[in-house]
Amino acid sequence: MTEGKNGITYADAGVDIDAGNALVERIKPAAKRTSRSGTMSGLGGFGALFDLKGAGYEDPILVAATDGVGTKLRIAIDTGHVDGVGIDLVAMCVNDLVCQGAEPLFFLDYFATGKLDTDSAARVIEGIAEGCVRSGCALIGGETAEMPGMYPAGDFDLAGFAVGAMERGTDLPKDVAVGDVLLGLASDGVHSNGYSLVRKLVEVSGLGWEADCPWAEGSLGEVLLTPTRLYVKQALAAVRSGGVHALAHITGGGLTENLPRVLPEGCGATIDLTSWALPPVFKWMAEVGGIEEREMLKTFNCGIGMILSVSADRAEALKALLEAEGETVYTLGTVTEGQGVTYEGALK
Repeated sequence: MTEGKNGITYADAGVDIDAGNALVERIKPAAKRTSRSGTMSGLGGFGALFDLKGAGYEDPILVAATDGVGTKLRIAIDTGHVDGVGIDLVAMCVNDLVCQGAEPLFFLDYFATGKLDTDSAARVIEGIAEGCVRSGCALIGGETAEMPGMYPAGDFDLAGFAVGAMERGTDLPKDVAVGDVLLGLASDGVHSNGYSLVRKLVEVSGLGWEADCPWAEGSLGEVLLTPTRLYVKQALAAVRSGGVHALAHITGGGLTENLPRVLPEGCGATIDLTSWALPPVFKWMAEVGGIEEREMLKTFNCGIGMILSVSADRAEALKALLEAEGETVYTLGTVTEGQGVTYEGALK
């Protein structure tokens, strides 16, 4: 190969390999915090290894999930408050895994940007590690892609990939039947769905992200960036205690669309909307946008982030167990004959 005349480097084209290496070194301690039984390798390899037998499984079935953060990421980028979106990324994946009855085992992330800002990227990935610690899964790999010309200055995108396992024959939903009691676990706010509408409502309100939040302490942007609640350890404790027939993660589509996903043919659900109080963030959005109740219930979690369908004779014991695990639990209603979700009362 002849000596080049102009000396152009990859860095001149906008890709800084040294910055990428510096990022890996910075996040290694965060990833190490997430180590659990079954973890076999650290960051930096071409692939990540995990030992199912080392994690205690005899006849495992693997379950996989992938997701992103949606346009909530736009608020994080615009405000600079990027620390919590990593938790969101993990939560959107592992909260889905647990609905299948699976224990999350490991997580990988994909971070893409036009020009790598090592500090910003590290804060995001440290948030991912925190989400993994809280849900008991290991951050065993990922990819950072610096792609000049693909993203405006300062922008980035995230995707996450989680793998869990369960012993054969323990998958959920199972045995959901008419008469099951529906227990709702409180959300920590909007979580990570519906943010295209959230952003539109903030625009309509005339407020900026740094304005005082109308319903809570802090700026509007900070409060709307409250991370998605992780339900993994609490939900698994309930499942292992017996009597849980199904779990529904309340994400895009709200209560109306997500609960029917775990109900068998011929079964519907009746929910009493007066059994919990609509959190202030949803009241504010409904008022600003003049949004009808049915639209709220089909778009947002409205204060309920996870629903469990449980055996009636175990409902009180499971409610007590979940409360002992730190959850706020509401008895929402029951599984009924029919299809879809029927609402009684009104959000208040």
